Amino acid sequence: MGFLCGLALFAGSPLRAQQSAAPSRTSAAIAPQQGVYLIFPFENAGASPRLDWLGEGLEELTIQYLSDSGAQVYSHAGRAGELERYGLPASAKLSRATMLRIAQDLDADYVIFGSFGSDGTSLTIDARTLRVDPPALLTPVHDSGPLNSLMDLQAGVAWHLLSANDKAYPLSPKEFAKLQRSLRLDAFEHFVRGLIASEDEPRLRELREAARLEPTWPDPAFALGETYAARGDCSSALPWLARVPRTHHRYVEAVFATGVCRLQLNQPDKAEESFTSLQDALRNNSDRGPAGGNGLSGADLPEILNNLGVALARQGKSSAALADLQRATELDPDEDDYPFNLGLISFRANDFAAAAKSFREAVDREPDNPEDRALLIQSLEKAGNKAEADQERVAVTEALGPNALPVVHVDAKSDTQPRLDRIKTELDITALRLEIQSSPNAVTSASGSSAGTPATPAAHIRQGRQELAAGHLDAAETEFRAVLAVDSANASAHRELAEVDRRRGKLDNAVQEFQASLATRDSAVVRTMLARVYLDQKKFDLARAEAQRALALAPNYADAKALLDHLQNSKPVGKSQ
Repeated sequence: MGFLCGLALFAGSPLRAQQSAAPSRTSAAIAPQQGVYLIFPFENAGASPRLDWLGEGLEELTIQYLSDSGAQVYSHAGRAGELERYGLPASAKLSRATMLRIAQDLDADYVIFGSFGSDGTSLTIDARTLRVDPPALLTPVHDSGPLNSLMDLQAGVAWHLLSANDKAYPLSPKEFAKLQRSLRLDAFEHFVRGLIASEDEPRLRELREAARLEPTWPDPAFALGETYAARGDCSSALPWLARVPRTHHRYVEAVFATGVCRLQLNQPDKAEESFTSLQDALRNNSDRGPAGGNGLSGADLPEILNNLGVALARQGKSSAALADLQRATELDPDEDDYPFNLGLISFRANDFAAAAKSFREAVDREPDNPEDRALLIQSLEKAGNKAEADQERVAVTEALGPNALPVVHVDAKSDTQPRLDRIKTELDITALRLEIQSSPNAVTSASGSSAGTPATPAAHIRQGRQELAAGHLDAAETEFRAVLAVDSANASAHRELAEVDRRRGKLDNAVQEFQASLATRDSAVVRTMLARVYLDQKKFDLARAEAQRALALAPNYADAKALLDHLQNSKPVGKSQ
């Protein structure tokens, strides 16, 4: 998931404003910077290996400093997730060409990278900004000082990077420094070591120490809550997640994770409270400024709607649950969990015809899921469609094998509901990228540009993706075509237009747009998307070829692997057309 920091979704002042000793922010300080930044770890250029953690440490500091100053910045998790899609380790040393390509795929406007050196007492930092479109290296920044002045040193580097990129940058170095939280160096080191730890126990140990040393710092608290939640230890996760304030850039995820934990603890009333409060906050935020109502309200994120629907259903509020799940189903036409949950509600209400319709949609979206198929067959039998149920059973045997169907019991009066309902445990907040705080001195347009400033291609694409996530296909197409009007070979615009065409069922047009995108920039992600369209068209040879090409580009790309496995295990072998 491509998470962005610096969204400032829920309040007009950043975290530092909560501290009694902190100065108030000026209006200039909260003006969001134009463009999206992608930060890579800084390279260790000769320092002791025991300082390797500083690579990610300087990345994290830069992310925090830029986001606290109002910039949109990809989080460490967002950057690491993109590297994973390329089959690259999070700490891989990348060429500038590779960094540029990743930034293009993420529609970032600027890349920041650099190196550091140390003799154990002093620290030298070199940083560069790479503009994505048109590609250009901006003025380098070089600074040095005592190692124990790391925080102040990197704050100065970040200020120079921003001011070099924007000659009218409104903050002085002193004003910029006042925005940043003052941290103990040892607490920050423990935090970074926790972030980069590959196993849970050392991660938790490092993060707990960071939280002990800096008890009011939300970042270790969020990371601890996230880690405990991922382990299924919700009782431990909840107190940490509760420490994340509304003003923090991970607040959305913290509240979402809280709701997930409440569902996993089978506390549906508290889960409903979490998800509805998150919806209200997101809905109120999207209503501010001229962009309000034009894009996707965060309340309409399908993961939130799904989990809220599950919470409502567990409390017997079936009508409201059906409405939320239906909306989630409409917003994400590929996910089978949403129609599956719809089918469960209808099945428990003995409306077996409606249940069969929902389970059929789930099967169409994910043909290899045996649970979807088992409940489809049960619904058909209970609805009196025995012949159709028998046909489905034969189809399952041919596609998945003779023993593929699980035994699934659905009883509204039993405790099986929590085990059958499907909860979304991760939130993709990509659609929230443009929901940036508006202020009297920083009004953001629907395309993400300040008043009077032409929208950049990346801003149009981000807005288009927001509209696409909301199901506004016409508005999304308008944004993507605005990019092609000035750059007919823009790979991202062609890729997103292909998705618009796919959702409209215009598969031939989608293929043409994907091919146009690939003609400009080869991509494992786009080739996998094209392979899925070929699969929908029953062009199995073409789909298999594209999946293989995707894996040649990114050997560890999980989606391409899964698709190729599906194609290799499928019995029909179509002819390329």
